[in-house]
Amino acid sequence: MLITRTSQYAVQSLIYIATQNQGLPILSREMAEKLHVPAAYLAKIMQMLCKGGLVTSYRGRFGGFCLREEPKKIDLMRILLITEGPEFTKDCLLGLKECSDATACPMHNRWKPIKQEVITMLTEQTLAMLSEAVLTGKYRLTDIPHNLMPDSTSIPIHDAS
Repeated sequence: MLITRTSQYAVQSLIYIATQNQGLPILSREMAEKLHVPAAYLAKIMQMLCKGGLVTSYRGRFGGFCLREEPKKIDLMRILLITEGPEFTKDCLLGLKECSDATACPMHNRWKPIKQEVITMLTEQTLAMLSEAVLTGKYRLTDIPHNLMPDSTSIPIHDAS
């Protein structure tokens, strides 16, 4: 149940949007530059998030992307189901095509309760919680220097390790 680079970039871009002035569209190329993500790749991810109902895109001179909902209403699991697909939580740990209680792989019974805990944790983590952790300096969003974040003079961004 590891997440792909696409999902990592999706989460980082949504956190970035949530840390900016709400209601002001953020350009995809601006996010790509600040998150150090290939612009064309991020543009495709943002379109995926639009189709998934998490962001709205605006065209034109003042265009860009805005969250469709408040960050506290968007949980990490919802983001990952859009980027990873609906089978994300159903995949076999060992990669078998069919793995269930009826046709269990050797790891199924040990993995099932752990997987449920991970799903619960992902569902409980909201975009608001993640963006607040970045804004308060508890966690760092990729390798963005603190001077690129809003109000950076008063908010140090550092590693939590």
